[in-house]
Amino acid sequence: MTYEEYLSNMKPGYIVDAGSEEHLVMHELSQRALKITMELNNKYHTKEEIVQLMSELTGQKIDESFGMFPPFYTDCGQNIHMGKNVFINAGCKFQDQGGIYIEDGVLIGHNAVLATINHMEDSEKRAGMIFQPIHIEKNVWLGANVTVLPGVTIGEGSIIAAGAVVTKDVPANMIAAGVPAKVIRKIKKDTEKGEI
Repeated sequence: MTYEEYLSNMKPGYIVDAGSEEHLVMHELSQRALKITMELNNKYHTKEEIVQLMSELTGQKIDESFGMFPPFYTDCGQNIHMGKNVFINAGCKFQDQGGIYIEDGVLIGHNAVLATINHMEDSEKRAGMIFQPIHIEKNVWLGANVTVLPGVTIGEGSIIAAGAVVTKDVPANMIAAGVPAKVIRKIKKDTEKGEI
């Protein structure tokens, strides 16, 4: 099975059984990602070198406006899609087999986790994996230690407070916080003073 065939199967809700042909492709991709992220994380790189390594990891040209403070971890890499002016802080972990879509101007804080795979509740089938994409729309800010779970869309301009676990969609221009994350208020304009 080619990577393109694998990706064409990875529709939302698709189940990959442990030991299946798709699972073997996932393992091959994870080994490739480990090699590239080891290079990225274990010595100093210029901004340009980081952009080049991320382009190699994702299989796509990453815009030169991209910024990152390593270390960065992923067990696939080939299903991360990024816009312009994206910044990823140190220690982030992306599980992107289900697809991670990051639009322009997104800021991702330290140690954020974006997870696109879930498992079955039935213990006899639990090794199987269910894929759901994550969409982070324009100008979203994810605080430090945020976890975003499979199938979530975070609307344009929203802020996710540090430590939140996002289990459901967040509308545009909102602040969400907590475990599980809940919308606490609309974002105020610069002329309005607000506290989280």
